Amino acid sequence: MTGRIASTFARLRQERRAALIPYLMVGYPSLQATRQLVDLLSQQGADLIELGVPFSDPLADGATIQRASHVALENGVSLADCLAVAAEFRNNRAPTSDVPIIFMSYYNPIYKYGLDQFVADCAVAGVDGLIIPDLPPEEAHDLKAACKRSGVELIFLIAPSSIDERIKKVVEMADGFIYCVSLTGVTGARSQLDENAAHLVERVRKYTSLPLVVGFGISAPEHVA
Repeated sequence: MTGRIASTFARLRQERRAALIPYLMVGYPSLQATRQLVDLLSQQGADLIELGVPFSDPLADGATIQRASHVALENGVSLADCLAVAAEFRNNRAPTSDVPIIFMSYYNPIYKYGLDQFVADCAVAGVDGLIIPDLPPEEAHDLKAACKRSGVELIFLIAPSSIDERIKKVVEMADGFIYCVSLTGVTGARSQLDENAAHLVERVRKYTSLPLVVGFGISAPEHVA
């Protein structure tokens, strides 16, 4: 599949540098702030931008994102609002508005919205990919099919605890890039990067040529280095 994600990583390979993918919770501290921050991040060099969809039970997230999600839900932010934020960014015609947008959402809001309708609306809004942390590959076939029909890329996570057979199953279904979870646990800043992160990247690389992105717990320049 070709698109903004593939083009971005191709450019980064030519430039011999890693991708910077900042995360924002849509609606925290407000929808207007999110709109401004998406524009600012794109202007200041973000290679891709990950937009979090607020959800009442974010099992993969630590206290910081849980709190941001809670505030966004109290602000009344819906999945439709998230799509509107993406569409507004994509339609502002600025030179940086071609930065890929990735939604990070739990499965329940998407299921309630309707898989085909949601993915079609993502395509119209200019959303390039989806990360669904609570959707295992065994249960992802319907959403994968909807994504394929609409040209939206479904991105899977691989944890340090994943055995090789599991890694192979995930990479067979993945598009865009592979999200390598750097630690066993939830999101949130850590003083030290888990020593297994680099080993996980090496293990996953044996099975795919897709770009590998590392997330969770990265909170200092030393971690990135």
